[in-house]
Amino acid sequence: MVRIAVRDDLKALEGYHSPQVSVRVRLNTNESPTAPPAAWHDAFASELSRLEWHRYPDRAATELRAAIAALHGVDPSQVFAANGSNEVLQTLLLTYAGPGRTIATFEPTYQLHAHIARLTGATVVEGERRGDFTLDLGEVRRVCESFDPVVTFLCSPNNPTGLVEPEANVRAVMDMATGLVVVDEAYGQFADWSALDLIDEETPLVVTRTFSKTWSMAGARLGYLVGPSWLVAELDKVILPYHLDAAKQIAGRLALRFVDDMEARVQLIVSERDRIQSAFDNMALHYWPSGANFVLFRPRTRSGRDTWQALVEHSVLVRDCSSWPRLENCLRVTVGTPEENNAFLYALQEVLS
Repeated sequence: MVRIAVRDDLKALEGYHSPQVSVRVRLNTNESPTAPPAAWHDAFASELSRLEWHRYPDRAATELRAAIAALHGVDPSQVFAANGSNEVLQTLLLTYAGPGRTIATFEPTYQLHAHIARLTGATVVEGERRGDFTLDLGEVRRVCESFDPVVTFLCSPNNPTGLVEPEANVRAVMDMATGLVVVDEAYGQFADWSALDLIDEETPLVVTRTFSKTWSMAGARLGYLVGPSWLVAELDKVILPYHLDAAKQIAGRLALRFVDDMEARVQLIVSERDRIQSAFDNMALHYWPSGANFVLFRPRTRSGRDTWQALVEHSVLVRDCSSWPRLENCLRVTVGTPEENNAFLYALQEVLS
């Protein structure tokens, strides 16, 4: 059998994995703990029943992009939608990265920023955050001046730390960066401010969002970007034709009719997140205050891997981050329903004591 070799620069890469095991409480992938409202299901089923399946979908996703634009008070020409925010990031990097170009990240942060950049053939420069995982603006300046990145990534709230980037930091990075600044706001609705307010036609800044978290649509794989219209026009040249199927466009457009339901869901998750953090104050662990729908923590009395395994034995699954750079012994728990959070906190208390 003849096996064709992959590109030399991809031989050492590993894929992005999120191991799944059979448990009663699954809190490892930052999904919404609840489904979309019943009225959304009814409206979706009704529109699907009238869909012309033998026709290609609207290539420009016109109605979906218009609905997203209306939500954020921008022009539809400033919106780009794709199959999850990861495809949005991939399209951005296919357009602006590639061989001979440099991408900057500040670690620890979302692993797929660097992973997708490397897939395009770009060079990735990984700046370091401070010991408390906050952004070091001196390090940002060093990276920007030394490597001239064509794309600089920020993630706010940052995954996996949960830290929200202050507006002053984002503005400072925009001033330092010589290329495009991408603020990944996959968890933006859980935070107290958004870089969407900084978008205009003159500034090379984009904000990416997803329907997977606050809109309870992880199963649909739908994400989008808001940025200058000239940048969106370039992305439209790169994305494959008819990349968004008709059902997905309907699902996303209808979800935006239920803003009140989404906001109520966010408030419940924020309340539960705060409850988890308050419980952590009385446990043998360290945690990082989160502005997202998850909390990163590090047990003090046993290793992260042992804690993860012990929680699995209690039928609770969290994310084991202990092998990630700078995250030795760290675990990350997604905020679930009140009942799921109770089960997690009880199991964790048992494990740590």
